[in-house]
Amino acid sequence: MPPAATLTALAPVPAAIAAPAEATEWISETAERPGMEAQRKLSWMARLKAGLSKTSSNLSLLFVGAKIDEDLYEELEAALLMSDAGMDATLFLLDGLRRKVKDERLLDAAAVKAALKVLMIDLLRPLEKPLELGRHQPLVMMIAGVNGAGKTTTIGKLAKHMQKYQQSVLLAAGDTFRAAAREQLMVWGQRNNVTVIAQESGDPAAVAYDAVQSGKAKKMDVVMVDTAGRLPTQLHLMEELKKIKRVIAKGMDGAPHELLLVIDGNTGQNALAQVKAFDEALQLTGLVITKLDGTAKGGVLAAIARTRPIPVYFIGIGEKIEDLQPFKADEFVEALLG
Repeated sequence: MPPAATLTALAPVPAAIAAPAEATEWISETAERPGMEAQRKLSWMARLKAGLSKTSSNLSLLFVGAKIDEDLYEELEAALLMSDAGMDATLFLLDGLRRKVKDERLLDAAAVKAALKVLMIDLLRPLEKPLELGRHQPLVMMIAGVNGAGKTTTIGKLAKHMQKYQQSVLLAAGDTFRAAAREQLMVWGQRNNVTVIAQESGDPAAVAYDAVQSGKAKKMDVVMVDTAGRLPTQLHLMEELKKIKRVIAKGMDGAPHELLLVIDGNTGQNALAQVKAFDEALQLTGLVITKLDGTAKGGVLAAIARTRPIPVYFIGIGEKIEDLQPFKADEFVEALLG
């Protein structure tokens, strides 16, 4: 996978001799691994550009042979709104661009495009944060999202991803409503050689509690708790999420240490509403944005950055394991604007 950050403490250590779980060093889950091939980075960028092509085509084509006039700003405003950047982020970017064009006396389209890139990277940079492992044993992660966001698949990918960093992982099938979700998680567990705590029915909070206790007893590095998909408007189900969080805390002080929301990138502005609702209920620590491939709504990250800047740990652009990668603001903007 591509480099995304250095280790957060001391000197980098090769993946093959990564610090043991009991070490005090924090391991950045998105850490750069020495000797990583540049080709992998290029491969990811190519896939990211292809995945965001529907969003980028509306934006990048505006600058081809364009005059720097009011028409360009109006077309750019329309393109940003169509990409679901939202009015707040759109006006913020356009106001900044107008100032840059005036202050730096930019006269050609290429220079204006470069200025917009800088503004977008600066806007998205606060969302860029590595997920740090090794802070607790186990590190307990609770994952939420609406139905169809790709939550269970994302958990399977994250489990595989963490194993590359010598992390032992335990999964909790907290979606006790849908047998298919439980079975899907079991398949991922078998594929990755990961233990899955599951019950055929019953209280999802009890499943989460059992998983935390098992993780502590087995000295696991990571415990990931899946939860049933739900809409923010289903208040009784949102209350259930709060209960799961409280019960996890009873199982381990300070847990859950990460509260992640998985979002379908195709939902655009609706994704922003989901972020606000789930954050108010759970106090989210991070986001995973899936299915960005083929969407024309990639601008929603700008809307999130302006109104609810919760870290985007990972973005997904496909079904394969390697299609889920750490979010990097400069890579994302490069794929958008070229």
